[in-house]
Amino acid sequence: MKIGVPTEIKPSENRVAMVPAGVDILTGDGHQVSVQQGAGLGSGISDAEYVAAGAKILPDADAVFAEADMIVKVKEPIAEEYGRIRKGQLLFTYFHFAASQVLTDAMIDSGADCVAYETVEWNRTLPLLTPMSEVAGRMSVQEGAKYLEKPMGGRGILLGGVPGVPPARVLVLGGGIVGINAAKMACGLGADTIIMDIDMDRLRYLDDVMPKNVTTRFSNRLAIKEELPRADLVIGAVLVTGEKAPNLVTRDDLKIMANGAVIVDVAVDQGGCVETIKPTTHLDPTYEIDGVVHYAVANMPGAVPRTSTFALTNVTLPYARRLAGMGLADALAADKGLELGANVLRGKITHPGVAKAFDRELVSVGAALG
Repeated sequence: MKIGVPTEIKPSENRVAMVPAGVDILTGDGHQVSVQQGAGLGSGISDAEYVAAGAKILPDADAVFAEADMIVKVKEPIAEEYGRIRKGQLLFTYFHFAASQVLTDAMIDSGADCVAYETVEWNRTLPLLTPMSEVAGRMSVQEGAKYLEKPMGGRGILLGGVPGVPPARVLVLGGGIVGINAAKMACGLGADTIIMDIDMDRLRYLDDVMPKNVTTRFSNRLAIKEELPRADLVIGAVLVTGEKAPNLVTRDDLKIMANGAVIVDVAVDQGGCVETIKPTTHLDPTYEIDGVVHYAVANMPGAVPRTSTFALTNVTLPYARRLAGMGLADALAADKGLELGANVLRGKITHPGVAKAFDRELVSVGAALG
């Protein structure tokens, strides 16, 4: 199979979808790997390293897309890339379709086969989402601490406090991978941390493993409203696989929050769990509504690309290898967890979360592939 790795062009996105070790393995399997010139530079990987591993370097994205049977990316295609995608081409990347009808319609119209990292499952986990959720969860507190500083528009509170002065109070909405990593960082810095979830088994587990400055609380509307006025930093860490995130914090809720409080909504990729959230970039990461600072960078791990690229490709490569070696239909048939990653195939929506988000027809994978 001919595999293409283009340069990511989303603003401030410095990750790359394949490292030289992946090229070495795939070319060893007999496939051809083409990498766009300079694609790895943001992650500290030179073209020479790719060539040494067996890749062919192509001058631009047009050449990569035109040649490849399968495109491996990090982020969803953006408008500039839509015209490069052709019918029957396999795209393997993060899509987050439920957050964008424009993207969904563009991929339907292209006739491409879209397998999304974020909905692939294994043993009831999301293996291709986990490493980036770990990075984003840890970064959410790092960024939140920065924007709590007064010059950044925040309340002027040090997350961990000092002797004689209490620490910040951090509210984490969601006890999954993002929430655990956010809570771990927040409590490690000394903040009083509350983590909320609707799964009691999850809360019992977190209560057992988290330090004493982490309090677990069952999540419901009244409990959230009770916690918001006391929160200096709110981390949105809610995920419903393949679906738009539910709004847990409304616009009216901002009025009961402290002036200069900070919200970091990691769920922005899936539409966000805060009603007032809208995607931002690393170049312009925040905005203020009703005195509350909103941080909503949709590709947070892109700020630490060296870490993120290697963490991501550690888990995506085995699946890319399977898709290339077996072909799409056979690979999906052989692995029901990978089949759950099939979101749009041959112009048909094949994932229930995407169909639900836009009230569209859901077609089975088998029917879409014919």
